[in-house]
Amino acid sequence: MTPSLLFVPFLFLLLIGGCLARPFYPLPSKLAYSDRQPLQTTRPYNIAHRGSNGEIPEETVAAYMRAIEEGADFIETDILSSKDGVLICFHDVTLDDTTDIANHTEFANRKRTYDVQGVNTTGFFVVDFTLVELKSLRVKQRYPFRDQQYNGEFSIITFEEYISIALDATRVVGIYPEIKNPVLINQHVKWADGKRFEDKFVDTLKKYGYKGSYMSEDWLKQPAFIQSFAPTSLIYVSNQTDLPKIFLIDDVTVPTQDTNQSYWEITSDKYLQFIRNYVVGIGPWKDTIVPVENNYLMTSTDLVAKAHAHDLQVHPYTYRNENMFLHFNFHQDPYAEYDYWINTIGVDGLFTDFTGSLHNFQEWTSPISKNESHASDLLHKIAVMVSAYGKL
Repeated sequence: MTPSLLFVPFLFLLLIGGCLARPFYPLPSKLAYSDRQPLQTTRPYNIAHRGSNGEIPEETVAAYMRAIEEGADFIETDILSSKDGVLICFHDVTLDDTTDIANHTEFANRKRTYDVQGVNTTGFFVVDFTLVELKSLRVKQRYPFRDQQYNGEFSIITFEEYISIALDATRVVGIYPEIKNPVLINQHVKWADGKRFEDKFVDTLKKYGYKGSYMSEDWLKQPAFIQSFAPTSLIYVSNQTDLPKIFLIDDVTVPTQDTNQSYWEITSDKYLQFIRNYVVGIGPWKDTIVPVENNYLMTSTDLVAKAHAHDLQVHPYTYRNENMFLHFNFHQDPYAEYDYWINTIGVDGLFTDFTGSLHNFQEWTSPISKNESHASDLLHKIAVMVSAYGKL
């Protein structure tokens, strides 16, 4: 293993041991690698959903570092804003489920009730806390059946800190940020320069050199997908950057958060033809592609075929290794699930909580890997034959 490859697990260990003492990731990127391994583009993308959050609390430095170590092509995150207008990486609009906010009595009076996509929601909202206050909290594992040993070890990170993690990787690693709940953010956070959430989002990407259309030279140097459930946000940012965008699609019962369109409308041929002017793909919940009944997969819909007919990629979410998330068809085998979605359904990328398992599956089943192994075996046999001949 080269010294550069040794750096990733070494830095990860440092983060595990010293995050409380050093909660901020260095900005901007301080490291430089002139000969990084390029992004792989020959097989479906391995998208680390909130980092390797099956192992480590989501959207933390350590979760992203682990995902990179395990072979992620892209590290995915959700972008929200603090009260003072700093963009942060956090999934929920409230802090209740994945931080220790309940232990901070100094914030006890911050609980609020806001309308979130038509639902009255009560909790400690991200938009009511400054960055300094958010940094004083510690993140915990969302699911009680996952490893709890890292609870309290890591802080919330900023969008810029997340970007630096990708830029500091020893190989090219893409970013996959989501414009999260833009309606709520624009209602509660105001920037002095009159800009809106989406403007700040794109400004940050530009600040760190992210630009270029899909597969362009600029994009391949610093790959990025912009994602959102809000079609108007995607259309708005398309006028500011040519970075590729992915339109996220929720459950069939959930209308779009900003245009109140139904699932059936936004997956129609007419709408896919319209949205392809602004996006390069869609990111549907996987159970809308292949419906599920009594935890068994039913007949697949034609959504992937329709999307591909409109030259749109399909990146479904979310793949999880635990038995409670695996449909009975896969017999508790996550590799069988990956095989089905990649080789039968034909998706172009997968959001997974377990980056390492997807990477292993693709490495073990890759024709390139098999050819390389065969070539290596052949060369070894030739070397043995030559060596034996030289002894005669």
